[in-house]
Amino acid sequence: MRHIAIVGSGPAGYYTAEAAQKQWGDDVNIDIFDMLPVPYGLIRFGVAPDHQSIKGVTRRYEQTALSENVRFVGNIKVGQDVSVAELQELYDAVILATGAPRDRAIDLPGDHLGNVFGSAGFVGWYNGHPEFASLNPDLTGQTAVVIGMGNVALDVTRILAKTRDEFAGSDIVGHALDTLMGSNIQRIVILGRRGPHQIMMTPKELGELGHLSRAAPRVDPHDLPELDEDAMLEPGIRKSVTHLRSFAAIPESHRADLPLEVEFDFFAAPRGLIGEGNVRAISVERTRIEVGRAVGTGEFYEIPADLVVSCIGYQTSPIAGVPFDERAGRFANDQGRILPGLYCVGWARRGPSGTIGTNRPDGFGVIELIAQDMPQAGRKAGRPGFDALAAERSLDIVTFRDWKRIEEAEQARARDDAPREKFVDVGDMIRAIGQ
Repeated sequence: MRHIAIVGSGPAGYYTAEAAQKQWGDDVNIDIFDMLPVPYGLIRFGVAPDHQSIKGVTRRYEQTALSENVRFVGNIKVGQDVSVAELQELYDAVILATGAPRDRAIDLPGDHLGNVFGSAGFVGWYNGHPEFASLNPDLTGQTAVVIGMGNVALDVTRILAKTRDEFAGSDIVGHALDTLMGSNIQRIVILGRRGPHQIMMTPKELGELGHLSRAAPRVDPHDLPELDEDAMLEPGIRKSVTHLRSFAAIPESHRADLPLEVEFDFFAAPRGLIGEGNVRAISVERTRIEVGRAVGTGEFYEIPADLVVSCIGYQTSPIAGVPFDERAGRFANDQGRILPGLYCVGWARRGPSGTIGTNRPDGFGVIELIAQDMPQAGRKAGRPGFDALAAERSLDIVTFRDWKRIEEAEQARARDDAPREKFVDVGDMIRAIGQ
């Protein structure tokens, strides 16, 4: 019998477990560890609450989770409750699928000011992550600046712009919904160092901005390249740029009746945050593109900013004893191999790139590596060995069956137009198991 430990219960973790089942059938036991009592990682805490169709992928993960040879081991902090080295002693292979939960630092003068957030924190706040539930952003000011030109910047902008009715069917947490409904924000500026042809926004997500009930996105026509230059673009980016062109063509008469401005500011590099206590403005340098890179022109201006959310990328959290590539923000690895018996997969392997589905071939790829490295079953203790260690240390394991009780309690306490009301406190999650 092979014994495999997967650290992280998001898409990469569950796709890897599925791959291990397909590789070895009943001749493998898989324990999926998570620091929280709830599974699904990025799906629960990263995917926007108004994108419920994307969250439906958890039904596939649940099929894997309910298999006899797969176990969810929630409420266990690897690196604190148990070390990676100890897991390696117990399991034939340990696979780190921890994702990239930390923000890439904005690293600007003034980034210590109040009401300045990274997207991991801000998204975690409205998605109910226990670490960020108490974030309490101040939305009483008039202007929000969202830094970044990817889908996360779109998510943050859309959440800030929506009306109460537009959240129907979403699982945005109650504390965030209440704060958003009291918002005084009248202008959202999406700031990007480069131009329309360099955006990382996908067509579907960008198109959603064109259907907001109280805002029409604004693009300066002068920022758009000549139309015939779009032919050189990859098809997805070309569709996104077509959306930007349609935004630029929205007549001012239509905007006049809308209470909220959503404005794209291209060729604009943030250079510093200004304020005393809380942020009040952002210093920006106009840029131009040289060989695909944004180069400063020396022209500076200021944008009022009562709230700043930086959406410039994520990093993996280091774990004691595991080689880490600081520059890349992920575990140091060779195609998924870190050390003998230790592997990584998903964003922890390649950095925060690709879609949720990209993690499936990644999971199958790392299992192929393990099959090459471990052609025969090992003789390690596996699950019984970990259970003995957990008992010795009085660790309270949350199983998938326990999670289903938490889920039922969240569904029972939901608003009339919501699928669930998430618990945002680990203690409340644990208490729900005993109800």
